[in-house]
Amino acid sequence: MVAEDRPAIRQTHWCVITGAPCSGKTSVITELSRRGFRVVPEAARAVIDAELIKGRSLSEIKADPRRFEGRIFQAKLQMEASLPAGDALFLDRALPDSIAYYVLEGLDPSEPRRQSLRVRYEQVFLFERLEFMRDRVRSENAQAADRIERLIEAAYSGLGYAIVRVPVMPIPDRIEYVLSRFLPHHLG
Repeated sequence: MVAEDRPAIRQTHWCVITGAPCSGKTSVITELSRRGFRVVPEAARAVIDAELIKGRSLSEIKADPRRFEGRIFQAKLQMEASLPAGDALFLDRALPDSIAYYVLEGLDPSEPRRQSLRVRYEQVFLFERLEFMRDRVRSENAQAADRIERLIEAAYSGLGYAIVRVPVMPIPDRIEYVLSRFLPHHLG
């Protein structure tokens, strides 16, 4: 591929908050929103919630991993394409998370990887896992969550990100940990 055939890389001021299920991402994103920061909720939860409202069970929704992961990936693509690259905002997961979930499901991750190479996030925070608990949209177990964490870390690292690991601590401390490392980039 010659240089002029390569897609332009979209540089963003977005902060990705990622991690395995039960890492506290959504709780932190919710609190950041409450504090007035611009946040983008997790696409997978939106996809699952829309199907649950239609009366489908979680096992029915996830029965076809290719279709399920494809829908989530497409939702992320559309959502990220609609966001202003210059705005400082927080994403609950981003495109590279789909690389990890495709690998987890035994699917070819080449399309999520190709699309992930077209955007650069300003910072990526990987939340370390809390004690595992199931909820209405979570079907993984603790062993799967451990594997997902490793796959997510590998996906972002493989794209050249210097991941900031966020240790287990109370939500207010995690928020301060993230803000102290992200906001200084936007205050100058």
